Amino acid sequence: MTTQESGTNAASSEGTVTVTETGTGTYTQEITAGNHRLVADEPHPIGADAGPTPYDLLLAALGACTSMTVRMYADRKGWPLERVRVTLRHSRIHAEDCADCETTSGWIDHIDRDVELAGDLDDAQRQRLLHIANRCPVHQTLTSEVQIATSLR
Repeated sequence: MTTQESGTNAASSEGTVTVTETGTGTYTQEITAGNHRLVADEPHPIGADAGPTPYDLLLAALGACTSMTVRMYADRKGWPLERVRVTLRHSRIHAEDCADCETTSGWIDHIDRDVELAGDLDDAQRQRLLHIANRCPVHQTLTSEVQIATSLR
């Protein structure tokens, strides 16, 4: 059923994301989130490389949430945080190589997350902000299924 057939406007529903094939490439997708439009795709030679991959978008969500959560906390505390930069990498590792995982067979999604904090922060503030980075809602959602290793710079 299309949006017109159901009589609703999914794009205007807060918290609703709609993903639709564009028809321009085998895997090219248009993502509508509120008033925003994004494109996702698979890289060549599988797809047309018209946009980030689904895993890139997942990393972007985690990185944005991490940065925003750290920024909100530092601002609320009045700490001299000048800039937050979050760099993320996704990989799949053998479950048997994961020391902290409940699963011992098959593959585990693994995300390396590097949080860089610029500003005149003392060690205690940096450690607290690292703790807060792990409290971002997207991180909390992912940790039950994905191993996330975080480092601080």
